Amino acid sequence: MEIRFVVQSDFDQWQSLWDGYNQFYERTVASEISKLTWSRFFDANEPVFAMVAEKEGQILGMVHYLFHRSTSLIEQTCYLQDLFTVESARGQGIGRALIEAVYHQAKAASAARVYWITHETNQTAMRLYNQVAENTGFVVYRKQI
Repeated sequence: MEIRFVVQSDFDQWQSLWDGYNQFYERTVASEISKLTWSRFFDANEPVFAMVAEKEGQILGMVHYLFHRSTSLIEQTCYLQDLFTVESARGQGIGRALIEAVYHQAKAASAARVYWITHETNQTAMRLYNQVAENTGFVVYRKQI
């Protein structure tokens, strides 16, 4: 298995994973947002990145992350925004490998920390997350504007 940055020719397989991710979280993302998200991965002025896990030409997982400033750190911080693997490949270390790849990229960018959120019902993922990071106990609030 290889973890690598997305390339333009990955679009169809990425779209399938992206759709699966959005379906998992029971949300609908407009096609223009998906297209814009995809284009951001290739825009040098955007701090948004995507990597995939590929085995024998098949993309089995994806991760999206971005860098931003923080009021509590001098260094930038890294937000791991989306992580998804195809159901048939779960439990094979792909999620862990994608998280570790983000850790590597964050370290290379001199980021001080990597963080992410997940839904409290995502117990399968949380078993992995509890092994590779600290649960800080913070609760997320949001309001659509």
